[in-house]
Amino acid sequence: MNAIATPIATEDASRRDLAADRGFRWLVTGAALLVLLSLGAAAVSMLWGGRETFERFGLGFFWSKAWDPVGLEFGALVPIYGTVVTALIAMLIAVPVSFGIAMFLTEIAPKWLRGPVGTAIELLAGIPSIIYGMWGLFVLVPYLSEHVYPWIDANMGTWPVVGALFAGPPLGLGMLTAGIVLAIMIIPFIASVMREVFLTVPGQLKESAYALGSTRFEVIWDVVLPYTRSAVIGGIFLGLGRALGETMAVTFVLGNAHELTASLLMPGNSIAATIANEFAEADSDEYRSALIALGFVLFIVTFIVLSIARLMLRRLARKEGA
Repeated sequence: MNAIATPIATEDASRRDLAADRGFRWLVTGAALLVLLSLGAAAVSMLWGGRETFERFGLGFFWSKAWDPVGLEFGALVPIYGTVVTALIAMLIAVPVSFGIAMFLTEIAPKWLRGPVGTAIELLAGIPSIIYGMWGLFVLVPYLSEHVYPWIDANMGTWPVVGALFAGPPLGLGMLTAGIVLAIMIIPFIASVMREVFLTVPGQLKESAYALGSTRFEVIWDVVLPYTRSAVIGGIFLGLGRALGETMAVTFVLGNAHELTASLLMPGNSIAATIANEFAEADSDEYRSALIALGFVLFIVTFIVLSIARLMLRRLARKEGA
């Protein structure tokens, strides 16, 4: 009986395992599809909510500077410009600083210092954005307007070609201030990603390079960075995505002026700040439709940025495979 019962029991157990495996596969597949469904639903809902604006202004909505809620004339150029410029300023500041922090923590800092500094970086990432905005408004803005921007306007504002970027009244509020606050916000994210991927570099590779006479900079540049290049670029674009969509911190310090200007010292506006400031005041269907259309534009901008990141990572992976 045992010889006959054992194969039957084994077959039943195999069927149960197969059913459980099939159920688990459908469960995780459903979770992945839920993400795509949520993403598509968000995009379609914003497109549907802004359809009145797109039907009225067409593609001209993207490059029109007009923003007149009274006259019901709307354009997205100024918010798009402010969003992109502040994000680029943030990246120009945050990427080198994050790289330096990650290199210090993984290659230079003594072991007793790595833990506290790494913990502090992670804690900075958890601070709410409104705290950064309030600090920027009450601390950073007065300091910049009194001690930094007057010097920038007097000395850098007279430079040929690029002088227009640094000329303007030292108000403190403006796109440069917003970029600085954004940089401080995204540095913990980029630095944490870089630090984690730098720690994955095998010690044998670095020790071999040192044994061949390489300096610390050469080891970092020729060994660590090539080994982690794809992950580093992914972390950078993750920070860029956060900078593009930030709302409250930018709203506090950007100035919220719907004007297109080359000066980084002048107040400007961003897509997220425009929506946050004006949605409660939207007193007409056309006004609300324009704000929802701005949300769809922000979705498109973020999607394009992340798509470029994926294409870059895929190209790097192909080169490494080749």
